[in-house]
Amino acid sequence: MGNALVVTVGRLLHRIGFRALHLQITSLGSIALCIALWLRAKTVDQEERGNAERRALFVGLWPPMFWLIGESVRQNEERGLLGRPRP
Repeated sequence: MGNALVVTVGRLLHRIGFRALHLQITSLGSIALCIALWLRAKTVDQEERGNAERRALFVGLWPPMFWLIGESVRQNEERGLLGRPRP
């Protein structure tokens, strides 16, 4: 492919203005949101509890995704977006 332009999610987010720290904070915030939703699920009636617990589990899948995208952005920060060759 030679000189093909490769646009990754990390590179795109970095160009938009997101930094690794933003995504890592979002990851930690989604952990707090998951815990809050799980605790709230304990307060609803039995009919709604299943949906509330599934919602908490779904939100619980977000932290690793945000953290890994943040790592991708961090790599772009270190490389300076110029696409220096990998060692």
